[in-house]
Amino acid sequence: MKLSHLFVLSIFAISLQAKAESIFSLEQQPNIGTMTAQSYTHLCEVADGTLAYLNKGEKYDPKVIHGGKLNQSLVTLTRVKETLAFICRVVAEDKAQGRESRLANAAFIAQHFTSIRWRPNKKQAAPFAHKKPLLQQIPDDKILLTKYYIKKAKGSPIKTAETPHALYAIPHDEQDLSLEQAEKNKSTLTRFHYTKQQVLSGILQRKKLAKPLIWLSRDDLEDTLMQGTVKIETGNDSAKRYYNVHRNNGIGYQRNVKKKQQQRYWYFKQTSSVMGYGKDAHYKIPIHPLVTVAGDLEFFGLGKLILLTHQGQSRLTVLADTGGAFANNQYQLDYLGGYFFNWQDYIKTYRHFPDYFEARLLLLKPQEIAVPQ
Repeated sequence: MKLSHLFVLSIFAISLQAKAESIFSLEQQPNIGTMTAQSYTHLCEVADGTLAYLNKGEKYDPKVIHGGKLNQSLVTLTRVKETLAFICRVVAEDKAQGRESRLANAAFIAQHFTSIRWRPNKKQAAPFAHKKPLLQQIPDDKILLTKYYIKKAKGSPIKTAETPHALYAIPHDEQDLSLEQAEKNKSTLTRFHYTKQQVLSGILQRKKLAKPLIWLSRDDLEDTLMQGTVKIETGNDSAKRYYNVHRNNGIGYQRNVKKKQQQRYWYFKQTSSVMGYGKDAHYKIPIHPLVTVAGDLEFFGLGKLILLTHQGQSRLTVLADTGGAFANNQYQLDYLGGYFFNWQDYIKTYRHFPDYFEARLLLLKPQEIAVPQ
């Protein structure tokens, strides 16, 4: 390890020790056990898409394109980008050599990455704990790992008794407006005039203010609004369609309100695959299940490589998505679990999946930028 890196680590450790309430600490010898089998090709694809978003530059999306609000001398945007690029370089080299990915080797992870242990900020969780038992039980040394999924639904191109509610494209009056232009004219735009309940009453259809994309049942609509993406099942895999959130009506998500009573409404856009974070539909990050997590992007910054560990089994994920529940939230991540019709379907698969994981932010060590093959 270079002396300059040791010095930075020492300063970082001192700064953390000076704050008794700190939830982050450096680990010289992280105990990560063994790596769980996962698709490193998918991990690289999420890393690569996230890197492409970060390369748009801080001015493009300053809320999330930054190194994060940790120690900024160690956790820099440059190192985050180098870490993501390294992931894909290792995957490509291992494929070329026809060998198992070195990312599946815990010793390789410990050798090439600086580990920052993340413990939950339980003070932030406390105001919501009375209604959410999982928040009451967060251990001191593990974060809450909730799970989200890509909604599957059987939709209809026309309104029917079984599918009376539409996913709408953004209203006609802003089809040609950028997000910035729309924000400047929000007082006049349809999107900002109606709550979810008003949209469900059919006002957009009656006034022909927006185009219906697909028609769904009420339960499927609510799940789709909550999950942000839907995969429409047609029985013909070649005809599968994805719809992803585009823009919302400007009403914030309320943590203590049940989903059917929420007033926030999302307008959607058809996409070619599952999409994660993006400030607008012009570019969102393509993501995959089992290698993607959602979290507090404004605090952590987009693109952190996060190692999740439970009982000596670890997996690599990329922080490439977010949601309304993650504002000021450093106690939780949301793990993208797969494609499911509903929570009951999901629970059958993940009934025994743990709720709390050790979490570590991984950064490529400076001397590993050009790691030999």
